[in-house]
Amino acid sequence: MEAEFVSKIVKAVLSKLNTNLQLYSEKPIPIGVSNRHVHLSKADLDVLFGQGYELKRRKELSQPGQYACAETVILAGPKGCIEQVRILGPVRSQTQVEVLRSDVFRLGVKAPVRESGSLKDSEGITLIGPNGIVRLTEGVITAQRHIHMTPEDAACFGVADGQLVALKVGGARGLVFHHVLIRVNSNFSLECHLDSDEANAAEINTGAPGYLFGILNEGIPGADAQPTDRVRAELPLKLITEETVREALKKGVKLRVCKDTLYTPLARDAIKEWKAETILTTASIPD
Repeated sequence: MEAEFVSKIVKAVLSKLNTNLQLYSEKPIPIGVSNRHVHLSKADLDVLFGQGYELKRRKELSQPGQYACAETVILAGPKGCIEQVRILGPVRSQTQVEVLRSDVFRLGVKAPVRESGSLKDSEGITLIGPNGIVRLTEGVITAQRHIHMTPEDAACFGVADGQLVALKVGGARGLVFHHVLIRVNSNFSLECHLDSDEANAAEINTGAPGYLFGILNEGIPGADAQPTDRVRAELPLKLITEETVREALKKGVKLRVCKDTLYTPLARDAIKEWKAETILTTASIPD
C-alpha cells in the first residue's frame, strides 16, 4: 500500500514538472506566425494618412473580422527605424504597436510582454506615415504568446479563459513554449499566435501543429504570476505537500482540491497540527 502511494506521488510530481514527456491533449492546435505590426486608432489614422482615410484590405487573417492592410508605416525609435511595418485592421480605440524582441535593440525601445490591449505604462514610439507623424507616449508591446479558442474549443481541451498553458511543437528544433495565454471568445477561431522570433527559434511556419503540454497555473494563486491583467481560473491541485500547506497559510490563500488529490504524510500532519482545514476547498481532509 505504501509503495503504491509513493508511486502515485512520483507520477504526480513528474506530471507537475512536465518531465514525463506526455501530452496534455493529442488534438492539434494550428500555429499562426505574426510579424511586427501596428493597430491604429481612427485619430492616428487621420494624422498619418489624411482626414477621413479608409484602410484598404490586403489579406484576410485567420481570426474573423481581422485583416492585413495595404498600408504600412515607419517605426522610429531612439536608436533606429524599421520601414514598411504592416497595419492591421480594423481601427481600434487606441493605437498599439507590436514588435519582436529582436526589434527592441534596433529601435532602442523597451517593449514589455503584454496581452493585446494591456498598454498602460508601456513605452512610446514615433509613427511616420505619408501624410504626418504620430508620437505615442505609450502603446509599444511584445505580444504575449496566446491561443484563440471558442467556448467549445475550451471545453474540448479542458481549459478556461485566462489560464496559462504549455504548448509543444515538433520538428528538428522542437520546443515547449511556456506561459501561453488562453483567450476564449465565441468569435475566435482556434489558433496559437507566436511571433516571428518564437517561430524562427523552433523553425516552424504558419499552419504547423502545436499540442497542449500542460497547465501551468494550477497551484497557489500568484505562484506563477505573469504579465497579464486577466484573472486566471485555478484547477484542483494534483499533489499537496507540507510546503504547499505552509505557503498557502503564509499567503492567506485557499487550495483547491478534489477526490483525486494526493497528500504526503507530512502534509496530512501539517494540516492537522496547524488546524489548516479551512484553506482546503471542494473536498474534505484525508483520513
